[in-house]
Amino acid sequence: MVSPDPDPFPEVNLVDKLLKEQSTLQTPVAQFAEKHDRNEVRTDLYKHLIPFEKPGKGEQYAFQVELDKCTGCKACVVACHTLNGLDEDEAWRDVGLLEAGNGFQQTVTTACHHCLEPECMHGCPVGAYEKEEDTGIVRHLDDQCIGCEYCVLKCPYDVPKYSHDRGIVRKCDMCHQRLADGEAPACVQACPTGAISIIKVDQAELRAENEFLPGAPTPQITLPTTRYIGRDVPLNAVPAHQSRLSPQPAHWPLALMLVLTQIGLGLTAASLIGNTALAIVGFIIFNAGMGAATLHLGKPQKAWRFFLGLKRSWLSREILAFSMLAPIPAVLAAAPFLPEFPFKELVTGAAKLSLIPLSLGAIFTSVMIYHDTKRINWHLRHTAPAFMLTFVTTAALFLHPALFILCATGLAALEGLTLLPSREEKWSPARHQAQLRLGPLKKVLDFRLLTLAAAALLSFFNPWLSLPVFLASELLSRHLFFRSVHAPKMPGGLHTPQPHLAHN
Repeated sequence: MVSPDPDPFPEVNLVDKLLKEQSTLQTPVAQFAEKHDRNEVRTDLYKHLIPFEKPGKGEQYAFQVELDKCTGCKACVVACHTLNGLDEDEAWRDVGLLEAGNGFQQTVTTACHHCLEPECMHGCPVGAYEKEEDTGIVRHLDDQCIGCEYCVLKCPYDVPKYSHDRGIVRKCDMCHQRLADGEAPACVQACPTGAISIIKVDQAELRAENEFLPGAPTPQITLPTTRYIGRDVPLNAVPAHQSRLSPQPAHWPLALMLVLTQIGLGLTAASLIGNTALAIVGFIIFNAGMGAATLHLGKPQKAWRFFLGLKRSWLSREILAFSMLAPIPAVLAAAPFLPEFPFKELVTGAAKLSLIPLSLGAIFTSVMIYHDTKRINWHLRHTAPAFMLTFVTTAALFLHPALFILCATGLAALEGLTLLPSREEKWSPARHQAQLRLGPLKKVLDFRLLTLAAAALLSFFNPWLSLPVFLASELLSRHLFFRSVHAPKMPGGLHTPQPHLAHN
């Protein structure tokens, strides 16, 4: 019979004994370090964390996270950052927090989910994403990226990250080169408790199950493959950051593009009554908007490749629509000054007839860009009236003051409707937006409504005086549009915007 281990702390009182025993305990990180010899590579320690064979037909690699093993130490974040040489403010793996009633808390480590239907890939206008057929890994092709950040808006899980220094987006690729050599990804190797591993999943089963982590964005949009196991998470669990009123990036180049193109087209439409000055100013403002759009691209010289995404990306379709429309304001502005030439009247007439339908079509592609992100606040029913009314109200300004005031009232009503959910009891994206507008963004909202009222008043005296005030008012509206939207993401803590986005 083996005798029990002797007491390591004999002849001391209970309190001293417990304190001495506490001093011998090790954190998971310390235990992890003790297992590794600094002078020896121990790849055998990780073989159980990756599959022995590559995925077969209908299978793909996926992350598996055992929640009961995750301590929130962020060793996975550090390892990913170090191995991939990320920028100081860049992270491809995050650790967040889920909360529920009765004091329930759960740390959650998350990276790219290598979805079955990756929205980042579907939205990219230049084909800078690919989903590998043999592994299912969704890879970003850095050399193809134009830095438009549309994939950032499209991903429900906040996975793609913009690198300000490089002018492109980058993201987790599951350390695919290491996997190809039979080595585990950096985050898998670094986890001291073995909470992260790589598994093979059946794609058909994932489509049928369509289940994911409670408290995370809906899996129905992209069909993420990451599996969270090891602990039951209450269905009422919510991300720790959910109620924090943090405005989103302003995206000023996009705000300028939307407002200037819509107002420029509205002025050009109003010029059809025979006002050459309106056509010239409309042409100038419209092209200023087109120029502003390029400021949002990290690599604008590569934007010519937009045609690669025409089948799936609304951003590609917007570029095509506005490119087709661009010559029309130029023709209408230049026509009165051009000498007579064959078919001049035919060209001018065709430009006048096609202006309004092509303008509405181009603005519709702008609407669909944001609707297609699946963000509730940017749904078609919210975005379409706002964008279309900017175009119509601008034209109305130079037709009749009463018509302009009617349209401006409609714009004010749209702003008012966004505030109604502020008193709802349960959290929702609509309530979140309303509380942002009545809280951190209250001054912007006040100036928006004040300038809109001033533009309406000035329209009775001189529409040209009203125009710059109305333009400023619409810029404030687009500022609210971007900053007050609820952006879904994986469970996180108190998120601080990246420095390059914060200045927007």
